[in-house]
This record gives sequence, structure tokens and C-alpha cells, in this order.
Amino acid sequence: MHPTGWRTSSYSNQQGAECVEVATSQDAVPVRDSKDPSLGHLVVPAASWGALTAALRD
Repeated sequence: MHPTGWRTSSYSNQQGAECVEVATSQDAVPVRDSKDPSLGHLVVPAASWGALTAALRD
């Protein structure tokens, strides 16, 4: 998987610390640290990502 269209979380620190980026994919959500993208990314199943973000909103 070679994700494209990375976007930074709206909750990330504006000074550049604690930044999380996600990319769009149909079956999974790639997640990486925007401070050092060379470290690679994690791939989370879309259903699991949806459950996580729903739980965080609650």
C-alpha cells in the first residue's frame, strides 16, 4: 500500500509537536507521525478506525 493524500489531524498541536496524519483508502486507514514520515505508517482496518474515532467522540 502506497497511501496518498495525507492530512494532519485537526487536533494536532499547532507548533508541530504531537502530529498525526491519516491518508484515505477504501479498506484501511494508514496512520503516521507527521514529524518523521520516514518511519513508515500503520495500517488500521477501516471498520476499526471508525470504531476508534466514534469512541473518541463519545
